[in-house]
This record gives sequence, structure tokens and C-alpha cells, in this order.
Amino acid sequence: MRQIYPDEAALTDAGLADRYRYPGQGAVGSHWLRANMVMSLDGAATVRGRSGGLSGEADRQVFALLRALADVIVVGAGTARVEGYGPVRPGKEGVRWAWLREGRPASAPIAVLTRGLDLDLASPLLAQAPGDARTIVITTEAAPAGRRAAAARTAEVIVAGERDVDLTAAVDALAGRGYQRMLTEGGPHLLNQIIGAGLLDELCLTLSPLLTGPGPGRIVQGPVPLPAPGEPGGHPFTLAHVLAEEGHLLCRYLRPGG
Repeated sequence: MRQIYPDEAALTDAGLADRYRYPGQGAVGSHWLRANMVMSLDGAATVRGRSGGLSGEADRQVFALLRALADVIVVGAGTARVEGYGPVRPGKEGVRWAWLREGRPASAPIAVLTRGLDLDLASPLLAQAPGDARTIVITTEAAPAGRRAAAARTAEVIVAGERDVDLTAAVDALAGRGYQRMLTEGGPHLLNQIIGAGLLDELCLTLSPLLTGPGPGRIVQGPVPLPAPGEPGGHPFTLAHVLAEEGHLLCRYLRPGG
């Protein structure tokens, strides 16, 4: 893998990790929320309903690197179901970045957002997470109390919001528990909500050299479109770097001042 912007450079593992390190954290409760997404040349976020078909070796390595750097991985319940999420297992890619977890649990916990707690409570994601990285369920007061109690037997449960998950409250609750370096892997509806709430600090976006044709949605989806860049309430970001390997472009964008 090589960097092609802002200058050209071949990257060692240490150099690659340096390109993606989180900014230094300040006061207790401060946080940095990074999103990692992939899309095709024509803007599709998935192939046959899943993002894995757009990935390549470089993207998989950065995916594992970003997980190793994070304190917590935030996903929506729909993405957790469709992508078959379970607890983070190092695997061969994760082993490569194990040195980045020194002084922390071997893997970051998954925090899954679910308004009604319509999750399979016996799934590996909730029932098989390691004790030092228990899955975190972020739900609402409207979720059935019995299901909240059942989920709490194997997972940590955070209530944030009455009928809809309050993302600001959810992020503050995670940061207050020491999970300051946050990574979200989507899905597109959750990313739309995060951007709309003004919580996104960084977007890592892989451009896959594939054309998928009409049909698949974009990396951001929701009932109300976000303002276009330059319009009032828009969301401008600054390009920090571009990496390249085997036709994939891996871009890192930061919010102004980030």
C-alpha cells in the first residue's frame, strides 16, 4: 500500500497506523467519532445487500486497523443483522495489529443501537462476547422492560432516549464509560443520523474499482436528505490523505479543525 496524497510514500505497518491514529483525547468525556465506509465507483454501498463485495485486501487491512485503534465499534441493529455481526475476533488481519491494543482488552466491544431491542438475545453478538469486551446495547425507554432485563444478563445496556435513540446522549454515555475513540461501520441510516446530529468527526471512505449498476443505496440514507455542501447546514470535510492499492483508493476526511 502506498500514500499518493498529500505526498507519495510507501507505508510500513507503523506508518499506516500513524496515518489513522486518533487525535489525543482531552478532558474526561471527550470523544472522537470516526466512520468507515466503502462504496463503488457509481456510488453503491453494497453488492447483493452486503458491503463485503466491494472490499479488497487493502480495505480489509485498514478495516482491521481501525478496529484495533478504536475503543468501541458502533453499529445499527439492521447492519448487525444483515452483516452477521458477532464479537470482534482478531483473525489473521487483527493479529497483525494486536500491538495497538496494548494496555486495553484484546478487542473492542460492539455497541449496537436498537430502538425496540428487536435483537436475537441468544446470538453470538450478545451471548458470546468476551468478559472484558461485553457487547453494549443502546436502546430506549420504550423498549420492553423484560427484553432490557434479559439483554442485561449478557450485555451492558444503555438507555438513551424515550422512543428513538438519542445519539448525542448515546455518544456521551459511551465517552463517560471511557470509550472515547469511537468507530462506526454504519449502516447508512445510522450514518445519516450521526451526520445530522453533528457528531461525525471523521470519514474513512474506500472507493472500490467496481461498477454495480442501479439499485444499491448510498453510504448515507434516510427519510430526510442532508443539506448539500455549501448550503446552510451543510457538512464540509477536509481531505487528510489518500492511499492506493490494486485500484482501491482509501481516503480519510476530517471535519474542519479536526
